[in-house]
Amino acid sequence: MTNYYKVGKIVNTHGIRGEVRVISTTDFTEERYQVGEKLFLFREDQEVLPLTIASYRRHKNFDLLSFEGYPNINQVEAFRDGILKISEKQLTELNEHEYYYHEIIGLTVIDEEDREIGKITEILSPGANDVWVVKRKGQKDALIPYIESVVTDIDLTEGTVHVELPEGLLDDAD
Repeated sequence: MTNYYKVGKIVNTHGIRGEVRVISTTDFTEERYQVGEKLFLFREDQEVLPLTIASYRRHKNFDLLSFEGYPNINQVEAFRDGILKISEKQLTELNEHEYYYHEIIGLTVIDEEDREIGKITEILSPGANDVWVVKRKGQKDALIPYIESVVTDIDLTEGTVHVELPEGLLDDAD
């Protein structure tokens, strides 16, 4: 079975020539949205639809895409709220100390005293650096910034992330 990874969500149509507005969740828009590249559209209760990119451009905070064989607004209207994904085969090698979100989500976070804090459930991208949402047992979720001074080691084989937490980061820690 092929695994698929989200690269964006279609939030609306744009103009009458079949363009759609996409809020992207990929750091590689130039690579992912090249003319001729394949994306897979996932919609509720519908079969996965393979799409080939016909055009790509940036407009305000959106990525605008059009697809081969869908030249007008009426044909892409049904794509709204669909999730665009790539297949596992389309993933590219990352540099050392770079990771895909799906590699980080689910890892166990361990502090400098070898205590388990919780599991990473989500990654937020609010600005300068990502923030990892860590689900803790019996406590509210912790927000841990993905910065060098906090995240000291990521071991995908062991499924762990080691962190050195600044004083007060976990406000309800013992």
